[in-house]
Amino acid sequence: MKRHLACLTFDFDAMSGFIARGMTSATPVSRGEFGADVATPRILDLLKKYRIPSSWYIPGHTLETYPDRCKEVYDAGHEIGHHGWSHVPPALLSRQEEEEGLIRANEQIKKLTGRYARGYRSPAWDLSPHSVELLLKHGFIYDSSMMGNDFTPYRVRQGDLITLDQPAVFGKTTRLIEMPVSWTLDDHPHFEFIRTKEWILPGLMNANLVLDDWINDFNYMKKKLDWGVIIYTFHPYVIGRGGRMLVLEKLIRKLKDNGVVFTTVEAAAAEYAKRQPIKG
Repeated sequence: MKRHLACLTFDFDAMSGFIARGMTSATPVSRGEFGADVATPRILDLLKKYRIPSSWYIPGHTLETYPDRCKEVYDAGHEIGHHGWSHVPPALLSRQEEEEGLIRANEQIKKLTGRYARGYRSPAWDLSPHSVELLLKHGFIYDSSMMGNDFTPYRVRQGDLITLDQPAVFGKTTRLIEMPVSWTLDDHPHFEFIRTKEWILPGLMNANLVLDDWINDFNYMKKKLDWGVIIYTFHPYVIGRGGRMLVLEKLIRKLKDNGVVFTTVEAAAAEYAKRQPIKG
């Protein structure tokens, strides 16, 4: 029996992503505020309209800054995933700093939901050499930060040796499930304009053209796979702008018309685990 899953995921960074980049003046902070105070209610209303469960990856900074808004997300029935404490990529942290942030944010998630997070997504999708070890240590079921497949989850390796002058040596496969992502299915690089002293993210693409790409990826999965998962990544302060909300609704309607099953990433990971149990 064919079964095609779609996960709508939201990285609820609020202002934390700007703060992590040293952008603490009023304007970038206000962009994060828009995501919390304006966009998130819009998104929750849209998901409620179509009865869609989704997954929200929330940094500890957002959980502590906007506890009432995060509670609204949880009370609406959506998964609360881990997204670090700050929005600093783990690759830029020491092992101790990474673990301390992991624990601190997880305590906030438990305070909100009654349990620790099952899923993790690294800020900026940049894991450290210690991340897999720490995720296993702290009982995570899945990660959603890597790009080794497009529509099929897989088990994460630990202990790869990657150097410039030698062939890659791959480590041992672990029980941790990877729920793969892609920048092509992420709203941020397509739409968001950010200017710093060092670089510019141009963004501001035509949302309807991006929608065509997002739908075509799903069409390919449906055509080629009997079972698959497509994971879309959104940020409230990005997708929550008026015209982009219309495109998000178009995406939802198009996927529904094509028989997709909307689910949380945790539920999709559990479905994969039943299909591909660990041997031995």
